[in-house]
Amino acid sequence: MAIETTVGGIAFLIGRVLFGAVLGFMGFNHFTQLDGMSGYAEAKGVPFPRLGVVASGMLLVFGGVAIVLGVYPLLGAAAIALFLLVSTPMMHDFWAFDDPEQQQAEMSNFLKNSALFGAALLIIAIGGTAWPYALNIGL
Repeated sequence: MAIETTVGGIAFLIGRVLFGAVLGFMGFNHFTQLDGMSGYAEAKGVPFPRLGVVASGMLLVFGGVAIVLGVYPLLGAAAIALFLLVSTPMMHDFWAFDDPEQQQAEMSNFLKNSALFGAALLIIAIGGTAWPYALNIGL
C-alpha cells in the first residue's frame, strides 16, 4: 500500500492534517460565531437551529481532531461524513434559488461539501488500518 512508504506516509500525514484541521476549525467557528450561524440555520429552516449549530460544531471538532491525531479516525471520519450528509442538502439547496448568482454560490458550496464527503468516505474505508505517524495513546 502507498502509505507504507516514507513519502506515502508523509503525504498521508499532510493530507489528513489539512483535512482534519480545516474541518475542525470550521467546527470551532460554530462556537465562536454561534449567534450568526444559528440565525442562518433558522433562515434555512433547520429545526432547533442553535442546538443544530452546537451539535454540528461538536461533530466537526471531534472528527477533525480524531483525523489529525489518528486517534479513532474511523469514528472521526464518520462524524464528519454524518455532518456533511445532513448539512449539505439542507444548507446548500441550490435548486431552490431563482437568482443565478445565489444559485451558483450555493451549488459551489454543495459541490465542495460533496467532495469533502467523498474524502470522509475514503478515510472511513482505510480507518481500520494502521496509520503512519498516528498518535498511539493505547485507546
